[in-house]
Amino acid sequence: MFGFQEEGETLKDKSKCAHLRASLKMCLLETDCCKIQRRTPKDCLVSMDPSVPEECYAIRQTFFECKHSIIDGRRRFRGPKGY
Repeated sequence: MFGFQEEGETLKDKSKCAHLRASLKMCLLETDCCKIQRRTPKDCLVSMDPSVPEECYAIRQTFFECKHSIIDGRRRFRGPKGY
């Protein structure tokens, strides 16, 4: 999961699902697909690269559900899904 290097650091992006986006980004950037093969994070996800851990795919699904809950009228009052 995404964490900050120093105490008191926060995300600049204050949108509703920003913490999930940052977690997904950091998870993908730490994979061999991005580090060694120098591919984009999107390309690694789309191609289902074996070096991408299941945790990244789980964060991707949670991020999708969070974004979907923002535009879903019934879920809008319950708040965005997340962890």
